Amino acid sequence: MGDMANSSIEFYPKRREAPQAGGFGCTLAELRSLMELRGAEALQRVQEAYGDVGGLCRRLKTSPTEGLADNANDLEKRRQIYGENFIPPKQPKTFLQLVWEALQDVTLIILEVAAIVSLGLSFYAPPGEESEACGNVAAGAEDEGEAEAGWIEGAAILLSVICVVLVTAFNDWSKEKQFRGLQSRIEQEQKFTVIRNGQLLQVPVAALVVGDIAQVKYGDLLPADGVLIQGNDLKIDESSLTGESDHVRKSADKDPMLLSGKQQDGAMESSQTKAKKQDGAAAMEMQPLKSAEGGETEERERKRASVPKKEKSVLQGKLTKLAVQIGKAGLVMSAITVIILVLYFVIETFVVDGRVWQAECTPVYVQYFVKFFIIGVTVLVVAVPEGLPLAVTISLAYSVKKMMKDNNLVRHLDACETMGNATAICSDKTGTLTTNRMTVVQSYLGDTHHKEVPGPSTLVPKVLDLLVHAIAINSAYTTKILPPEKDGALPRQVGNKTECALLGFVLDLRRDCQPVREQIPEDKLYKVYTFNSVRKSMSTVVRLPDGGFRLFSKGASEILLKKCTHILNSSGELRGFRPRDRDEMVKKVIEPMACDGLRTICVAYRDFPAGQEPNWDNEQEVVGELTCIAIVGIEDPVRPEVPEAIRKCQRAGITVRMVTGDNINTARAIAAKCGIIQPGDDFLCLEGKEFNRRIRNEKGEIEQERLDKVWPKLRVLARSSPTDKHTLVKGIIDSTTGEQRQVVAVTGDGTNDGPALKKADVGFAMGIAGTDVAKEASDIILTDDNFTSIVKAVMWGRNVYDSISKFLQFQLTVNVVAVIVAFTGACITQDSPLKAVQMLWVNLIMDTFASLALATEPPTEALLLRKPYGRDKPLISRTMMKNILGHAVYQLTTIFTLLFVGELFFDIDSGRNAPLHAPPSEHYTIIFNTFVMMQLFNEINARKIHGERNVFDGIFGNPIFCTIVLGTFGIQVIATIPTSQLKCLKEAGHGPGKDEVADEELAEGDEEIDHAERELRRGQILWFRGLNRIQTQIRVVKAFRSSLYEGLEKPESKTSIHNFMATPEFLGNDFTHNIPLIDDTDVDENEERPRGPPPPSPNRNNNATGGGVHLSAGARATATAPGPGSPLHSLETSL
Repeated sequence: MGDMANSSIEFYPKRREAPQAGGFGCTLAELRSLMELRGAEALQRVQEAYGDVGGLCRRLKTSPTEGLADNANDLEKRRQIYGENFIPPKQPKTFLQLVWEALQDVTLIILEVAAIVSLGLSFYAPPGEESEACGNVAAGAEDEGEAEAGWIEGAAILLSVICVVLVTAFNDWSKEKQFRGLQSRIEQEQKFTVIRNGQLLQVPVAALVVGDIAQVKYGDLLPADGVLIQGNDLKIDESSLTGESDHVRKSADKDPMLLSGKQQDGAMESSQTKAKKQDGAAAMEMQPLKSAEGGETEERERKRASVPKKEKSVLQGKLTKLAVQIGKAGLVMSAITVIILVLYFVIETFVVDGRVWQAECTPVYVQYFVKFFIIGVTVLVVAVPEGLPLAVTISLAYSVKKMMKDNNLVRHLDACETMGNATAICSDKTGTLTTNRMTVVQSYLGDTHHKEVPGPSTLVPKVLDLLVHAIAINSAYTTKILPPEKDGALPRQVGNKTECALLGFVLDLRRDCQPVREQIPEDKLYKVYTFNSVRKSMSTVVRLPDGGFRLFSKGASEILLKKCTHILNSSGELRGFRPRDRDEMVKKVIEPMACDGLRTICVAYRDFPAGQEPNWDNEQEVVGELTCIAIVGIEDPVRPEVPEAIRKCQRAGITVRMVTGDNINTARAIAAKCGIIQPGDDFLCLEGKEFNRRIRNEKGEIEQERLDKVWPKLRVLARSSPTDKHTLVKGIIDSTTGEQRQVVAVTGDGTNDGPALKKADVGFAMGIAGTDVAKEASDIILTDDNFTSIVKAVMWGRNVYDSISKFLQFQLTVNVVAVIVAFTGACITQDSPLKAVQMLWVNLIMDTFASLALATEPPTEALLLRKPYGRDKPLISRTMMKNILGHAVYQLTTIFTLLFVGELFFDIDSGRNAPLHAPPSEHYTIIFNTFVMMQLFNEINARKIHGERNVFDGIFGNPIFCTIVLGTFGIQVIATIPTSQLKCLKEAGHGPGKDEVADEELAEGDEEIDHAERELRRGQILWFRGLNRIQTQIRVVKAFRSSLYEGLEKPESKTSIHNFMATPEFLGNDFTHNIPLIDDTDVDENEERPRGPPPPSPNRNNNATGGGVHLSAGARATATAPGPGSPLHSLETSL
């Protein structure tokens, strides 16, 4: 059976070839050209160049039986001469490349263009400014100070675009990094068995060197090229190289060349592996290859090429659709906004006011159009939920990271989310639902049914001896029972678990297999028929000392008993075994064992006399007329945590089905223990044959209608082949009977589970027991082979879906409100109450954080109490729609109230109808702050989307969420409150001092008179800045009124109040110096009034167009000397 084989690996990296081979008898070029040959040619080349494979081993300084010496220097030397068995990974994208990719976003490009145009125009002073002809559009558009504020908007938009791009690029970068970490972890886990110093070692695939002797078993992916030294019944899937799907038979005397399945740059990665082929180590779990023999498949490339790409995950599909719908709506809204603004402006300017377009005015008008365009783009930006892809990415990346801790190694990101929608799980039995630690608990030996392991004294020595030989020889020699690692622990089982159970049985009978194996080493085995799922048995032939042969066989009891014609009785003699004896044994021994959930294995033998050697290729004839030695019942206990996990699945609306190669009675017993089937339920338990009979028509073709009658009730499929598993999975997925398409998850560990794992929506491979092929085909690897980890995956999957829904609810509320506010604001007041920059802050910056906050909510058990969403259910449920609309109505009411009557509430100036580059007004700042605070609290509301009452439930369980909400709040406060004016914010709204009342009334009167001419914009802004600041001063003054006002009479500097306020002295800490100045202002002002009317000032009229240049907000001329008279003068000129 297992066969010593020798394999040396030679990997050729692209490097200059060494002319000689550093003391080895082969150069890289020779090995490379050897590996390009096949079949007879290759054999001939080996014989001509090296004599035989042994000669090649000698040239490479390796031993076919002992392998290489495990000597670090020697291994390193081989690597230097022949290269490493490693394909360097593709270079990751640099951060700058990711930034460049993030910049390709259309919306961002539009914004950048608009911002740059706006920036350029803000620095351009139109020549037509002074001319009245341009009309009042120019009014106040370009005062010195205001012009300086004009660039801020363009710059801020650019800044927010940069922020967004950096955040997106950073997210992509961390995602890429995580994915690489995952890949390298999967690669590190891939190990291969080699012989070094006569010891079997597991080494990482990249550590193989030329000259290594490798041992290959059923289901391995060949990690390097090589030459077969010895093998039994070896077949290889070379479809990735040749395109031929049939398996190729390999043998040392016909075609010894084994090729790894990896291709790179069109060149064959050749590495010469003389493989130790040992096939059949996959003994009793019924996992067939599609061919009749076991073999070793290297499907890596074929997998990639031939399997069609899975359809988009459920969530991706829904999100793409939603994003497109929102995008279209946003585009329409923004277009309408721009059109209305432009029309309004054009009609008002050129029709109502009857002005003519003049060349020198063009830049002024263009600036208006750019402003309108920016408002339009802003509406679009707000409408499109940029945060969505980010939320999905963050949510998936976060979940994948956390799922690692729950023993789920996610290979494909979207599998994580698809799992949340799963409606059916088709699970293996062995190792997934059970512990995969098998022990023999019952046996039938010498006509007696033993309910526990019999004492050796009760058995006839001849029978015992035969049994020990049959088990020791007819098992993979790699299967062993090792002493426990810790005292009191169970012995360690290495290799195939069913064979371990049999070897353990021998130990329980106080005998040892090792001496038998030493007496008949692996290379003395004459012929091996390896286990596979078609045979469901394994047989080994040994030559007897008298020249005859003895065949030992073991396998599924009902199958092997059909081939038995004799049985050993209690005294160890042969007696006839007729079909009716068999039926009786099935009833009295096998079925009771199976009903206890035991797997039954029959052990038998046959002797061939010397001189008449049979035709070993005629397997049917050779494995027949057997003599039964024993039947053993092997227990594989159900994992203690599985019944609870299956109950959770059923409560969550997921149907669990068991697909196994076991006897139907065993399968039914285990299914009942797990809770997959309950007494009194209406369900089906079928065997593979019966299942096929029910679903195929007369021609043997599968019919979907027939399948649809079977699968809804099917709970257990026993004695099934992998093809049956694939048929079942495909049938359930393609079925159209229910309201919605089923989402199916499948577990698999064998090579032949590959197609079913690929076909399923989510394929789970076993990390411990799974073969390389199964892992390659899967989406998620269960690192602990445990069913409960699948339930955790369901929980995480649903959590991802819910996180996205939470974020959507939050984002859409923001979008609906912002779009409506921008749209109506623009149409009614010619300007959006939320400026482009503010919208960007809310939409891009805040939403980025919100997506992080909502996407990192940990999952709760409550997620498993509802049914799966299904593929067709809309992303936005009715509850969410209710929440979105309810909140939007509340927010809109608040914002429009503030917009249209807010100035009355807070007793401040109205910010509506401001001129082109007006600085921000207090009124609009209040609106912006209110808007952001409503979003912040809405973020807490968005934590629950299924109509729960308590939104604070579990909020402290998510530190990221708390940090982000508090952080955003802090940034918002810092961003919108100028620190120098904190005092003034305290005072705002207490009502002005009596001196200003008159002026304020005047201003209001003027506002009404001049409204038709719309010159009011500029005056308002000046008033707003000036009055507010004066107000503050007067408050301070009143405190000091009595004390300090002597000797301040020399008017010197002609600066305005604004400049006085902006002087370093005013902002400094030198209060003794400043306060008298302020104080005096008030005194002098009060003295000034009775003397007569103040000198007429050009700014007397709130809306004067010329003249008041030096009053402009933020003008930078500073009072160089804090002359005591200056404030007095400035007050005189301005009031």
